[in-house]
Amino acid sequence: MTIRKPTLHDVARTAGLSYATVDRVLNGRGGVAQKSVQRVRQAVDLLGYQRDELAAMLSRRRSYRFRFHLPAGDHGFYRALRAAVDAEALARRGERVEIVVTESPALDADALAEGLEALEHGDCHGVAVVAVDTPRVTRAIARLTELGIPVVTLVSDAGGRAAHVGIDNLVAGRTAGRLVEIAHRGRGGRVLPVIGALTQTDHRDRLSGATEVLAGGGIEVLPALTVQDRGDLMAAMAGKALAATPGVSGIYSIGAGNRGLIPVLAGLGERRPFVVLHELTPFTRAALGEGLIDAVIDQNPRREVALGLDAMKAIADGRTGGALTVTPAIYLRDNLPPEAASGGTT
Repeated sequence: MTIRKPTLHDVARTAGLSYATVDRVLNGRGGVAQKSVQRVRQAVDLLGYQRDELAAMLSRRRSYRFRFHLPAGDHGFYRALRAAVDAEALARRGERVEIVVTESPALDADALAEGLEALEHGDCHGVAVVAVDTPRVTRAIARLTELGIPVVTLVSDAGGRAAHVGIDNLVAGRTAGRLVEIAHRGRGGRVLPVIGALTQTDHRDRLSGATEVLAGGGIEVLPALTVQDRGDLMAAMAGKALAATPGVSGIYSIGAGNRGLIPVLAGLGERRPFVVLHELTPFTRAALGEGLIDAVIDQNPRREVALGLDAMKAIADGRTGGALTVTPAIYLRDNLPPEAASGGTT
């Protein structure tokens, strides 16, 4: 006996809505009240309805318009993120996907919120954003959701989004803490954490994870330096802290700005502490190869951008979002991958 697959008519009947309304919701054409959207999604989940995506695309020749709001600056990771978006935009032209990029200063919550607040209904099918976790940004995301524009957060999360793509930053912090703990070989020590800003959920989670591991191993975690992901602040503050604080045996650099840290470490020579930082860029790769740092935790921005686009497309097609976790890589001097053709510093 063959079980009949549920049809769009079945979804409409279950949701108590017209066929045209259900079709509009599932094809992301907008103009439907949020309550009706919820009824359609509930009916889809109840029935287990699945569209033939290829047939739908061929019959409607649907196109998509997605926006990326990215941090600006000369940080290697942000440049790699922008390069990944540009590469995906080129690769997905055959899928009728248009990508628009807007940049705002890194960690500037108000500038990010202003960019999101400028969007109106029908502007795009979805927005991907490296979030700054402040009330204004959260309100801007909630407003877009009400307008029918789903928001996907990349790297750093915030409230109200439809999906998040990134590494598990709590686990990443624990991993960094474990590397530092192993390097100390049971001896006590003092570890200096450096963050960009506590408004970044990824920075908060990494710091929390590292502190959790190190606190149980007899290693003192010093108060974190906040450098706003700026190389000049990193150089000034890290240099001052190392000069004023005896016995620093480890540094965990949680965000960007490492182009200011490396010269400070080079000046310490053999006295430098054990160093773990994030993101493999040309600058951090060179420092790792020269033995100025010890380990890099990299989150693969190209993979994150691709998953972010997949998530926005799925949500635009009426499927649910959620959390998409990327597995980071740990690089030492001995296992560096082939050098990518990308520029920038971090």
